[in-house]
Amino acid sequence: MTAQASTTTVRRKPLMSMKQILLMNLGFFGIQYSFGMQQTAINPIYSMLGANPEDLPLLNLAGPVTGLLIQPIIGALSDRTWVESGFFRGRRRPFFLIGAIGCAVCLFLFPFVWAVWMAALLLWLLDASNNTAMEPYRAFIADKLPPSQLGKGFLAQSFFTGLGITLANLSISIFQWMFGLGTGVGIPKWAFGAFMLGSVCSLVTVLISVTSTPENEPSAAELAELKAKKAESGGVGGFLREIWEALVDMPTAMKVLAAVYFFQWYAMNCYWQYISLAIAKILYNTTDTTSQAYQMAVAQTGRVNATYNIVTFCVAFGLVALAKKLGAKWVHTLCLWCATAGLLVFPYMNSQVTQLLAIVGLGVAWASIMGVPYIMIVRMIPSTRYGVYMGIVNMMIVIPMLIQTLSFGWVYKHLLGNDPVNALTFAAVFLAVAGLVMLFIKEPPIVKDVDDVLDSPVATAH
Repeated sequence: MTAQASTTTVRRKPLMSMKQILLMNLGFFGIQYSFGMQQTAINPIYSMLGANPEDLPLLNLAGPVTGLLIQPIIGALSDRTWVESGFFRGRRRPFFLIGAIGCAVCLFLFPFVWAVWMAALLLWLLDASNNTAMEPYRAFIADKLPPSQLGKGFLAQSFFTGLGITLANLSISIFQWMFGLGTGVGIPKWAFGAFMLGSVCSLVTVLISVTSTPENEPSAAELAELKAKKAESGGVGGFLREIWEALVDMPTAMKVLAAVYFFQWYAMNCYWQYISLAIAKILYNTTDTTSQAYQMAVAQTGRVNATYNIVTFCVAFGLVALAKKLGAKWVHTLCLWCATAGLLVFPYMNSQVTQLLAIVGLGVAWASIMGVPYIMIVRMIPSTRYGVYMGIVNMMIVIPMLIQTLSFGWVYKHLLGNDPVNALTFAAVFLAVAGLVMLFIKEPPIVKDVDDVLDSPVATAH
C-alpha cells in the first residue's frame, strides 16, 4: 500500500481535572462488573449445570469471537459517526448506551437459565453488548484528553476495572452470606443477587458518564468530512477494508506488542477458566461441582479475584509515574513477571490467607495490562484512526483468547493431566514469555507536554 500524507490541524484539547477524568471513566466500572461476573461466576455456573471441565474453553468461545467480530467494526463505525440530536447525541455515546442497556438486560436474565446451552447463548449476547461499549470507551479517552493526560485517562480505566471486578467478586461472598450456599442443585440464590446488582451497575454508571462528560463537538468542516466518509464507506465492506488498511499500515512496535498480547491473554483466559476448580482441589480436595465445598471454593475464588483487583486499583495511578520514569515497556515487563511469580507459588498456598498474598502479583500485572500498553499505543497511531486501531488492539486480545478456547481443552486433557492446578502453572509460564517478548519493543518517545503538539500539522498515512 502506498502511504500518502494528508495534513490535519490538531485541535487544542483543554486539560481536565481529576474529578472530570474519573467521572468520564465511571462507566468502565459498570462494564467491568459485567466482566468480573464472567471471570468468577459464569464458569462455576456452567459446572453447576453439568458442563465437563475440558469443555469450559469452548463454552467461553463467545468472548473472543464477539470481540473479534464486533469491536473493530464498532471502532471504525464510531470514528465516522456523529448523531446530531437526542439522548444519543455524539460519536462514541450511542455505542456506550446501546452496550450498557444490553449488558443490563443479559445480567438480569442470567440467573434464570436452567441448561448449559441457555447459559452459553446468553453469554454470547452479554459479550456482544460488552464489546459494543468497550472499544468506543477506549477511543473516547483519546478523543477527550490532551497527550499529557492520556496516561491518567487509561490508568483511570485500570482503576475502575479493578474496582468493578472487585465488587463483582465480593458480591458472591456477600450474597452467599445473605442467602446461604444453596443445595448444589440448579442456580443458587446468591447468583441472583450478584447478577441483579451487576445489571444496575452496568446501566447507571454509564448513564452518569455520558451525562456528565459531553463529547467534543465537531466543526462544520469535520462534520462534513464525517458524513462524506460515512457515505463512501460502502457499509460493512467499507469498514472491513478500512480495518485491513490499518493492519497493513500498523507500526512494527505494535506488531511486536501483538506477540506479547498472544501470550498474556492466552494465560489470563487459562486462569479465569480454571481458578475455581484449582482452589477447590487445593483447599477442599474436591472435584464435585455439585457439593457445598465447591460453592465455598467459588466464594474463595471471588475473594482471590477481588484481592488482585483491589491491588489493581491501588497501584494503577502509581504505574503512570513509574512508566514516565522507567518507560512503559519496562513497567509492563516487570508487572508480567510479578504475575508469573504469584501464579507459580499459588498451588503451594494451602490456606485462604496465603492464597490472597500469592495473587498480589497478578493484581499488579492486571493494572498494567489494562492501562500501560495503551500509553505506548496512542503514541504509535494517528489520532484520526483511534477508533479503528483500538478495535485492532482488541483483535490482538481476542484472537489469543479464541485460540485458547479452541486449543486448551486438548492441552488440559492430554498434556496437563486434567489437573486445574497445572493450568495455573501453564498460565504462569506464558506470562513469563510475554514479559520476555516485551523487551523487543522499541518504545515511541513520550510527549512530555501538551504544548508540544498543540496546533501543529501532523501527517497521517492512508
